[in-house]
Amino acid sequence: MALTLEQLNAASAAEAVALLDGVYEHSPWIAEAALAQRPFKSLAHLKHAMVQVLQEAGEDAQLALIRAHPELAGKAAVARQLTAESTNEQSKAGLTDCTPAEFEHIQQLNRDYNTRFGFPFILAVRGPRGTGLARAEIIETFARRLANPVDFERAEALRNIHRIAEIRLADKFGAEPTLGHDVWDWHERLAQHSDPGYAERGQLTVTYLTDAHRACAQRISHWMRDCGFDDVEIDAVGNVVGRYRPAQPDGKYLLTGSHYDTVRNGGKYDGRLGIFVPMAAVRELHRAGRRLPLGIEVVAFAEEEGQRYKATFLGSGALIGHFDNAWLEQRDADGISLREAMQHAGLCLDDIPRLKRDTARYLGFVEVHIEQGPVLTELDIPLGVVTSINGCARYLGEMVGMASHAGTTPMDRRRDAALGVAELALYLEQRASQDAGSVATMGMLNVPAGSVNVVPGRCSFSLDMRAPTDAQRDALVADVLAALHSIAQRRGLQYTTDLAMQASAAPSDPAWQQRWETAVQALGVPLYRLPSGAGHDAMKLHELMPQAMLFVRGQNSGISHNPLESTTSDDMQLAVDAFSHLLAQLAAEQA
Repeated sequence: MALTLEQLNAASAAEAVALLDGVYEHSPWIAEAALAQRPFKSLAHLKHAMVQVLQEAGEDAQLALIRAHPELAGKAAVARQLTAESTNEQSKAGLTDCTPAEFEHIQQLNRDYNTRFGFPFILAVRGPRGTGLARAEIIETFARRLANPVDFERAEALRNIHRIAEIRLADKFGAEPTLGHDVWDWHERLAQHSDPGYAERGQLTVTYLTDAHRACAQRISHWMRDCGFDDVEIDAVGNVVGRYRPAQPDGKYLLTGSHYDTVRNGGKYDGRLGIFVPMAAVRELHRAGRRLPLGIEVVAFAEEEGQRYKATFLGSGALIGHFDNAWLEQRDADGISLREAMQHAGLCLDDIPRLKRDTARYLGFVEVHIEQGPVLTELDIPLGVVTSINGCARYLGEMVGMASHAGTTPMDRRRDAALGVAELALYLEQRASQDAGSVATMGMLNVPAGSVNVVPGRCSFSLDMRAPTDAQRDALVADVLAALHSIAQRRGLQYTTDLAMQASAAPSDPAWQQRWETAVQALGVPLYRLPSGAGHDAMKLHELMPQAMLFVRGQNSGISHNPLESTTSDDMQLAVDAFSHLLAQLAAEQA
């Protein structure tokens, strides 16, 4: 019989501790302390209460908890001395069926890990969906995490312990994140499509209007129809648009969505989460035969990343009337123009101006997105409400000096272009650190035709500068460009810079941000507000209508634009629930 929150809330202290036995390995004190927060209004509330207990317990208690866990496929497993919970988890991951070679490899990893860190390797082996990781993935993760700094790895072990506890609680309460599983499965299936040259290596890359990109559009459109959307189309720039009509023909629409293209060798969840979460919510309305006073328009934007052509935010930009016809003459690495690619895909260029949305028909825009950063995962909080999307400026530059012999050119006679750029990179780091919320990156630095024995005469570089407000961004940009000028003059160098992209900051609309906050708090999830350092389609829609975003916690320290990008079906379930709650708020307001 599954445990219920009502039972837990009503039980005596001793009974309640017994009901939660085994959630944290050999550590009933965590449940005992967390129970002081009763009554719990949701399972998410209970989970976070236990997270807080461990956060406040101190390093010694945290290390004791880590050390209470058995090694993966270790001596306790061989001797059948694991707890029932650990036995179940290691069995589901196939660790009880290791080949002799796999077993010996894991044993060596256990020895190396314990030598380096002084505690056993902890991994939630049932994985992000709860069904178990493959042994190869476990071994790969084990080896990768051996390179982590000690403090970082201790925190990663604790995060995995909380994930193990989350899965064990779900087993006790019979709580299955059914909608989260569906959203997780959609991501897996869509990730089967990848561009040539990457697909063969098992990497995910989907760039604008490739065969893989068009296959993704078709699959999303079919799923939208299966979910019960009334109208589904692929528009003139390749956006997939699904509309679920309001109860009355004159009802306004909520606009939502995100992008389905990816960076090269990227992750499965960036952008796509914001498509599938509202799709799941619409499907539940359709299954219940419900119409709301408002309609729901979900747009899977065809292009956001600017990978194949320099036309970033092409998909969402078309919806606000921003499509630069000069883009059509751009050519990709194979010499194919954007115009040719669009025509080959059967898109009607003449229809692009008609994509601009009439604001009178829309309430606003919301976007669900994986955080793409470490904040939520470090706090062990599943959802975050975005306060603003940072403004950004990107430059491509080149420093020019004089190539000369590395052995015969005295240090005070050199015009070293690479050292000039290196000095700028250090200033960039120092200047951005002066501001709260500013970040700056030199992501590309290259010496063309460089040689080990030649003083660099040329060095190309990039600058990416971001800040919560346009004024703060502009001050950062001005100081960095002034430093570039000063460095070049002092070192006898010349330079060029080209502004590659500039986007204004997009603060969340207060009323829409409040709706997200209400939805999150209704789930029993702690409210946490944070800015977005990354750019999103919401930045473009911000120019036309009010917008606000919801972030979902990522795994693997929140890494994104990387194959390790991940989140769990439990957190996806919470995102669907929060989105559905936001719809309920809007329905009540429109009634």
